[in-house]
Amino acid sequence: MSLVTLRVNGETKSLNIDTRTTLLDALREGLAMKGSKKGCDHGQCGACTVLLEGRRIYACLTLAVMHDGQEITTIEGLARGEEQHPMQAAFLKHDGFQCGYCTPGQICSSIGMLAEARMGMPSHVTADLMAANAALSDDEIRERMSGNLCRCSAYPNIVAAIRDVSRAAA
Repeated sequence: MSLVTLRVNGETKSLNIDTRTTLLDALREGLAMKGSKKGCDHGQCGACTVLLEGRRIYACLTLAVMHDGQEITTIEGLARGEEQHPMQAAFLKHDGFQCGYCTPGQICSSIGMLAEARMGMPSHVTADLMAANAALSDDEIRERMSGNLCRCSAYPNIVAAIRDVSRAAA
């Protein structure tokens, strides 16, 4: 057992957990934060995606003790009071979900992905590696989001939501 202090959505939380506890289980079971979903539990579906220090990460593939003192943002921490995060609003506007199970991971991943793109990180389909902050094409968005699966196949609407937010931020 180990005492771990996590900064989750701006609040400090301490847990006495087994050192083998994943970050996802610490969030869901230890802190009763059920927004991040356990899909495959093998890092293949992206339903558990959260933001760690602003970068997207699969919470099922990392141990909570590895992130002692680090800032974690979950789907519950994106809105500011009653005001939704722009990505949450875009997902609603474009019907970027059906059953909704993957939606928290999709939204967290898309926020992290846009930050990566703003930093100039290329993807496999990036055509011009020298173009600074080029607008993301639908192909770029699909490639960058390929680690997040949706069994309902809401992909066209997810891409539309991300496209709207990326263009509004440009």
